[in-house]
Amino acid sequence: MPELFLTIFFISILLIFLGTGIWVALSMVGVSAIGMLLFTSRPVGDAMATTIWGTSSSWTLTALPLFVWMGEILFRTKLSENLFKGLTPWMSRLPGGLIHVNIVGCALFAAISGSSAATVATVGKMSIPELRKRNYPEKLLLGSLAGSGTLGLLIPPSIILIIYGVTVQESIAKLFIAGIIPGIMIAIFFMFYVIGWSILNEDSMPKTKETFSFSQKIKDSGQLIPVIVLIAAVIGSIYVGVATATEAASLGVVGALILSFFQKSLNKETFKLSLLGATKTSCMIAFILAGSSFLSLAMGFTGLPRGLAIWIQEMNLSPYVLILVLTIFYIILGMFLDGISAVVLTMAIIEPMIRQAGFDMIWFGVFLVIVVEMAQITPPVGFNLFVLQGMAKKDMGFIAKSAFPLFLLMILAVVVIVIFPDIALWLPEQMIQPLK
Repeated sequence: MPELFLTIFFISILLIFLGTGIWVALSMVGVSAIGMLLFTSRPVGDAMATTIWGTSSSWTLTALPLFVWMGEILFRTKLSENLFKGLTPWMSRLPGGLIHVNIVGCALFAAISGSSAATVATVGKMSIPELRKRNYPEKLLLGSLAGSGTLGLLIPPSIILIIYGVTVQESIAKLFIAGIIPGIMIAIFFMFYVIGWSILNEDSMPKTKETFSFSQKIKDSGQLIPVIVLIAAVIGSIYVGVATATEAASLGVVGALILSFFQKSLNKETFKLSLLGATKTSCMIAFILAGSSFLSLAMGFTGLPRGLAIWIQEMNLSPYVLILVLTIFYIILGMFLDGISAVVLTMAIIEPMIRQAGFDMIWFGVFLVIVVEMAQITPPVGFNLFVLQGMAKKDMGFIAKSAFPLFLLMILAVVVIVIFPDIALWLPEQMIQPLK
């Protein structure tokens, strides 16, 4: 059948380009140009210029560099130290002790970062030495950190949700709000795992527990107030309709600059480094998105998405079987590509299938991000594993094995949101329509 041939053609050429070390964005542009030249009569140059300009000049996309910059600024503050000090008094008495600081700390930083790798690096640079000093088991320490770091992709502001929203033309504000409850649910799953593991392996846990008076708890919690206020301002402004995602991102940057100024971590050098880091990351993502848009256009001209949608419809797959197939597909794909590339490379083909099957695209965005989260802790290309390998000086295999139980918990989270889609959809339905 023609669509199957075209699919194999596009994927084969793309894999050849990627295998030779060509950048992901350039690979997509190359595949698109070849496909249009061979299978359509459209002018390739005009189509490429129009599409890339249209994607790059999207107003919605302006939220991306701002949220990236906010995370870069806070990455260079005393945030990791403040998270550890503020959370320690409240977590120390739970079964599992200060391991919970990894999970809650990652969830909090995820709400101001949007990046999985940045979340792991920020929380890990303080928690790894502190928890090692207290003799917490390496397996639980590194596994919880690797798994919890993936929350940076789901809990808003999520860079990958911005990219997904731009790609499928859905509301980024609603996608952000949709990620909140599933993100909290996964964090709770991780905490219950730590509690269960520590009870079953009590002999491996530290024997001494730190005690804090109530006044100490309140005093140390003051370290968290600026972060919580910033999170509430950014997410709350979107939820109540005061600001769009882009305006909330601007608010977040201003708040991050003020916070870093009062922490005395804002100087000429850190300001310059945060700008350079945000520029590099944003340019990389924008380049990939431009290539993805051109690939979507080329596939549209060849009739591939429509043909695949019809093919899927004729197969009469149940929605649950389709979701199962896509889950396995993205887990395998995530072993070789980073999350952003996996999303933009596939949405041109996957989107019509999902719409044809009748799934809500906001819900599917949350589902997709959770599945892509798993790729952050699966070898050989698991970014959280790479970050932790450098920080913890441990073998990649050891870290991957430590994170495997949390990988299974993320599969459980996928099952739960498939059975109960309102976990992702209820909160966006309650939000006030954001300003345009």
